Amino acid sequence: MRPLGRNGLAIVLAALSMLGPFCIDAYLPAFPNIEASLGATGLEVQQSLTAYMLAFAAMVLWHGALSDAFGRRNVILVSLVLFAIGTVGCAAAHSVHYLWFFRVLQGVSAGAGVVVGRAIIRDLYHGAEAARLLSLVTMIFSIAPAVAPIMGGFIVKYTDWRAIFLTLFAFAVVLFIVCWRRLPETLPLHKRQPFNPRFLVDSYRQILSSPLFHLKSGVVALNFAGLFVYITAAPVMLPTQLHLGPDQFGWLFIPSVAGIFTGALAANRIAGKITFSRQIGIGFCFLLAAAGCNVLYHLFMPPSVPWSVIPMFFYTFGMSVVAPAATLMALDLFPHIRGTVASCQSFATTLMGAIVAGVIAPALAGSVLWLATGQLVFTATALAMWLVARGYRQRLELETAKQQ
Repeated sequence: MRPLGRNGLAIVLAALSMLGPFCIDAYLPAFPNIEASLGATGLEVQQSLTAYMLAFAAMVLWHGALSDAFGRRNVILVSLVLFAIGTVGCAAAHSVHYLWFFRVLQGVSAGAGVVVGRAIIRDLYHGAEAARLLSLVTMIFSIAPAVAPIMGGFIVKYTDWRAIFLTLFAFAVVLFIVCWRRLPETLPLHKRQPFNPRFLVDSYRQILSSPLFHLKSGVVALNFAGLFVYITAAPVMLPTQLHLGPDQFGWLFIPSVAGIFTGALAANRIAGKITFSRQIGIGFCFLLAAAGCNVLYHLFMPPSVPWSVIPMFFYTFGMSVVAPAATLMALDLFPHIRGTVASCQSFATTLMGAIVAGVIAPALAGSVLWLATGQLVFTATALAMWLVARGYRQRLELETAKQQ
């Protein structure tokens, strides 16, 4: 087997990470068609997204621990097989309840690429080089949220919603073949951790009892929630507030993805040139300015294209500048169990996403002003958590220096 080079590895890890947004964004424009085809209510179809998110959140707690014990490559290959089965099941579903079941199967397998991919990067690279590769993966990955809803909209317009899941199945098969032939194992046998209850309980106890872990993971999760509230509200907000059709979802997703891409490019360029703390501070300037201007605009003006979606570019730009630094700082809290840390970190983000999809987005989707306000609250809370984390870390360092 000829292993992947740096750029090839970035492409494969980004493609694995794309499974998640493809599963969410691609079928959003198809909600009305799924309702009609399966004889389901709008809420029942919406809950297929919640079922996916909850399953995703529950399983990401285990992908990292499994990869710490059995190897990164093995976990990814098994997950791709399960994902393919779940995706075919979604395409064949004849009732909304079957759709829920197979969406759960997709959820328990789709997160392996994100979690294990971060661990693979940290296995191979350190410091600024790891930050550069992580931001490169984000740049490539950012294609998915833009392509997925546009692809889904055109598929629904010209064929059938089931073709969306068949396309995802084909994507998973290609990924499996590439990973089987080219993805290297980055965790040698002598570095693997035992997969037994005592060790796992001790690992999770160390991570989940760490205030710094919760604070740094909360920064990423809450900033993501500020984006995700718009994504999950899109099937209601775009047609009713902005009067856009299913093939016009790009009005929201293209600015968002452009911001993710350019923010990741900026993070890639500044990696190693400034401290992580300063990088996070710059990112928050964009986040707060974008969310604040969005609220101010909708306080005085009615929703309209393009003004209601332009702030998303600057919001996601700031999010992509903050995320690589905050992610690596959380992973480095427990370097001996990075896979498990990546799992816990992804769990926090995904659980927040499930809450947003199931509770917050449906409550706010009727007003763009409410959505903008929710976004501002999310990123302001993330900033507060970052400032508390900095103060807490400095206090710990001072206490350690006194003891020495």
